[in-house]
Amino acid sequence: MQVLKFGGSSVAHSNAIKRICSLLRNKPKERYAIVVSALGNITDQLIQCGQLASERNNIYKNILEEIEIRHLNIIRELFPINYQSHLISWIKKNINDLESLCDGIFQVEELSKRSLDKIMSFGELSSSFLIAEKLKQSGLDAICKDSRDLIITDSQFGCAQVDFIISNHHIAQFFREKTYEYVILPGFIGSTLEKETTTLGRGGSDYTAAILAAAISASLLEIWTDVSGMMTANPKIVNQAFPIKEISYEEAMELSHFGAKVIYPPTILPAMKKHIPIQIKNTFSPLDPGTLIYISKNTNISQPVTGISGIQNMALLTLEGSGMVGIPGYSKRLFEALSREKINVIFITQSSSEHSITTGIHEMDIIKAKVVIDSEFAQEIHQRRIDPLRIEKNLCIIAVVGDNMKNLHGTSGKMFSSLGRNSINVRAIAQGSTEKNISAVIRKADLKKALNTLHEAFFESPPKQINLFICGVGKVGSKLLEQIDQQQNYLLEELKLQVRVIGLANSKKMYFNDHGINLDHWKNLLKQEGHKMNIYSFMEKVWKFNFRNSLFVDNTASEDMAMIYDKFLKNGIGVITCNKIACSSDYDHYKRLKTLSRHFKAPFLFETNVGASLPVISTLNDLINSGDKINKIEAVLSGSLNFIFNHFIGEKSFLEVVKEAQLKGYTEPDPRIDLSGLDVMRKILILARECGYALELSDIHQKSFLPETCLNSTSIDNFYQELHKYRDYFFNIRNKAEKDKKRLRFIARYENGFPSVGLESVKQSHPFFQLEGKDNMVLYNTYRYAEQPLIIKGAGAGAEVTASGVFSDIIKATK
Repeated sequence: MQVLKFGGSSVAHSNAIKRICSLLRNKPKERYAIVVSALGNITDQLIQCGQLASERNNIYKNILEEIEIRHLNIIRELFPINYQSHLISWIKKNINDLESLCDGIFQVEELSKRSLDKIMSFGELSSSFLIAEKLKQSGLDAICKDSRDLIITDSQFGCAQVDFIISNHHIAQFFREKTYEYVILPGFIGSTLEKETTTLGRGGSDYTAAILAAAISASLLEIWTDVSGMMTANPKIVNQAFPIKEISYEEAMELSHFGAKVIYPPTILPAMKKHIPIQIKNTFSPLDPGTLIYISKNTNISQPVTGISGIQNMALLTLEGSGMVGIPGYSKRLFEALSREKINVIFITQSSSEHSITTGIHEMDIIKAKVVIDSEFAQEIHQRRIDPLRIEKNLCIIAVVGDNMKNLHGTSGKMFSSLGRNSINVRAIAQGSTEKNISAVIRKADLKKALNTLHEAFFESPPKQINLFICGVGKVGSKLLEQIDQQQNYLLEELKLQVRVIGLANSKKMYFNDHGINLDHWKNLLKQEGHKMNIYSFMEKVWKFNFRNSLFVDNTASEDMAMIYDKFLKNGIGVITCNKIACSSDYDHYKRLKTLSRHFKAPFLFETNVGASLPVISTLNDLINSGDKINKIEAVLSGSLNFIFNHFIGEKSFLEVVKEAQLKGYTEPDPRIDLSGLDVMRKILILARECGYALELSDIHQKSFLPETCLNSTSIDNFYQELHKYRDYFFNIRNKAEKDKKRLRFIARYENGFPSVGLESVKQSHPFFQLEGKDNMVLYNTYRYAEQPLIIKGAGAGAEVTASGVFSDIIKATK
């Protein structure tokens, strides 16, 4: 014999009944006990009726009328006219009884748990009655049996305890005497020996089915619901969650205890004692395999974790004090005090020094817990042997569950390293003695990120999801978006990376989409749907998303933007930037950013600060990390200046070449930054700092080639006017170099702790002489590269190559 439980309050009543009857007609010939929960959200309406009546609010009559109309419509939809009269009479009689009960509550202005149990029972009774009648009308051998005649409980209304000895006797006797093929029973309800209606509490309909299955030693217990089994995580939070095919009783209990609502722990216990398999199936997708819960399962030794779950709205209670050390009885008194107030303890951890005990409870129990514990330990608190109870709110518990965790090393390390990489702080930890569960308390705001992070770590083969927040969509930013769009399929297929742009901003507007911005239309989306850009609003939006694997990308030249990197890093969000200001600002600020990056395990990458897409910084770091010593650095680090001096030929004036470089996007928006040497000074400073030297921008010796009035120009237009005035001056500099068969190069040097930048004439034998176009070149003279320097050469300016350098840093950060 099998026991089947049907439920799912999210579906319409008539549709659910049709589906249930259809499934039963297709079942193989066997006897079935069918347990039914209230369908169609009726229970919520019934509770509302009782509450409104106790508040002397006549609206409960309207709700009862609505419930009656719903049932009458269902009867008319499901049954032929000649079959309806006795069903309608039954429904009207029960609605009248309900109304009488609510009228009494209305008069006394009090809703007791006993009365509420009686009210709530109507949903289960009406659902099971109508299903039984529909089966009979379809020609099946069916009967409706009131569960209150079989399941006997104590008088703890609202969550009654079952008397298994009496209940098992009644159940076994009934099924021996009655041989109907289909016995339909309402779930969730029982009765006292005095025949007063009780309810079995949370998950009571499933529990009813398990009680019946154990009493008759059923071959199988099927739980039919509106999901396709137990999932690896909550699918409403983790989109990649998938059904678990097989799971042990212990694993199912752990997951359900920690928030998996498909099945509740009390349901599992009766079946587990009799070794009855539990199959969870989807009423609306009956061909899905669902989840089989059994004493053993097909183990996959390489997969230690079976599922991940979480409980929200938790609080931690910490009792601590030196007076607890070595003194027995504190734990006993603490838990007895909580038990007296019926406060459920979900989480326990204790320091090895016995100095403190921490327990986790639901937030709704905080006030009761505070009062009862402070009262219990009032004398010790007064004598300062222990401290007053400390309460921490806005927390949640995440749990990683699996039978195989005890057989494989590194599960806890993988769990906590994954959380740490995403800056999810763990407040407390507990692990069961069976090693089937590792639980951690974290901030409630981090629950979604934590579950997705752990699911990715334990269940998902690549792709790894990367979430980008990009500021600056000018020449470099727009090229970066174009490159990301072009490479998305490649990244997904070859590198197993799913790169999503979640946020975009320019100086005026910002736009976000938590599913990823469509990069084919980002300009229109930013312009038409974007909100006013504010740097702090932008940050708040990033914090609110709280996505795992998040990166902030700065394509601007804004000082304000550069000064907020620390806030991203402290939140575990990596920073990728081509903005040189942060790394060339005060040394203490630069060092702090590097320290924050290490401390919070958030990548801070700025390769494009020096050589656009050239691997200048990464090569330098590789040399130093491998033990090499940097003796000297010589470099042409300005692609714009190199372009200018390479194209300053013939009759072209210096001003004309500068304007051409700006038009091509080789210079900064303000070309004075390039021509003053400030851009190159920042770059050599960054390289010197990466070598380990604590230098400031003022420590760099600069030999400027610009006249004083050009350096002191008040605007870009004024600067161009000054360049025009000194037309002959620049021709003379060029002609002198050509006469000596040399070429002009703006060179940065670093040697013996002394950095400098300036315009020089180089002879034909020097590597810089043949440097063409906008190319950069860096010469690393090191202990290992003493005779011939290590040379890095290539394009050092331009939006496309700079964007590719930023893109490269993004990919590095994912590793």
